[in-house]
Amino acid sequence: MANVPQIKIPATYMRGGTSKGVFFRLQDLPTAAQVPGPARDALLLRVIGSPDPYGKQIDGMGGATSSTSKTVIVDRSARPDHDVDYLFGQVSIDKPFVDWSGNCGNLSAAVGSFAISSGLVDPARIPSDGIAVVRIWQANIGKTIVAHVPMTGGSVQETGDFVLDGVTFPAAEVQLEFMDPAAEEEGAGGAMFPTGQLVDQLEVPGIGTLAATMINAGIPTIFINAEAIGYTGAELQDAINGDPKALAMFETIRAHGAVRMGLIKHVEEAARRQHTPKVAFVAPPRDYVASSGKPVKAIEVDLLVRAMSMGKLHHAMMGTAAVAIGTAAAIPGTLVNLAAGGGEREAVRFGHPSGTLRVGAQATLVDGEWSVTKAVMSRSARVLMEGWVRVPGDAF
Repeated sequence: MANVPQIKIPATYMRGGTSKGVFFRLQDLPTAAQVPGPARDALLLRVIGSPDPYGKQIDGMGGATSSTSKTVIVDRSARPDHDVDYLFGQVSIDKPFVDWSGNCGNLSAAVGSFAISSGLVDPARIPSDGIAVVRIWQANIGKTIVAHVPMTGGSVQETGDFVLDGVTFPAAEVQLEFMDPAAEEEGAGGAMFPTGQLVDQLEVPGIGTLAATMINAGIPTIFINAEAIGYTGAELQDAINGDPKALAMFETIRAHGAVRMGLIKHVEEAARRQHTPKVAFVAPPRDYVASSGKPVKAIEVDLLVRAMSMGKLHHAMMGTAAVAIGTAAAIPGTLVNLAAGGGEREAVRFGHPSGTLRVGAQATLVDGEWSVTKAVMSRSARVLMEGWVRVPGDAF
């Protein structure tokens, strides 16, 4: 067998929120991978170390979880009033595909700082000290994200005292505004509630008929009540990820919900669309102990939420799902709103497996249609390593 030398590609390994991913400038990718298609997908799969039948991604940059099997491509934006275009690829761990169907809200927190440090933002828009406002076009879903990135001495400030549950060490706070977060999903007609209902009765063969709030905001999400499927809402990862029957149940709910939302035509298509929609279950507040051992008291939260990501219970909460939670909570009558006690509200603090998170959203009802101008939450981000990532020259 002929020896194929490795090639090296400029890349940055970053944490954003409770996720990690490999970031690229579009211009740094090999020519064949600068456009969407099989070459780009093959390259990113090899970078991350997928598909890996062992499920460990030992021969790549992935961390063997949905939160760490991620890639980002950033480029200067040609769109008016935007600084950069941001494209997110969720890389499957054990299957040979990259899912481009949605955004990653956690890694969104790192896009602004990466763009500044990589020379993709007009220097005239970057203060030496203070807050740099980076206008990001999220290319997967066609939405605007505004990142407020702290600057100190002409450089992105990454250290600080902002604590984010699910992240071990404090860092600098990055506020994110998800503008007009109702997702423009194919088949959903751009509607926040694709079925036209705040609560549907979702028939799931072998499981039953479940009350469900299905919403396109941040990312398409199916919310169900924890009690309806035998949970309390205080579960940690092991309680579900170690239960094959539970995982199969959630995937069945996800597939039938995706059909009902108009995202796919047949349940079989769900296997090729793992990133969206998400399934989450909600419950009223109760005391529990987070995965770190930290006690979370019922009085500290408005509701409990647990969410599935790429077939597993997420260790904290996906940023895009947090947008969906905040949006649904702001609309009286949704299952999320009812779990939080009902009524009108502009922000909620919810409990997740790693702790708590606050997210805000303002909803208005116009001509019978709900709309949300923006959802707001705080994350943090940090460069972990930068330089080059290497892959075999015949990998794509």
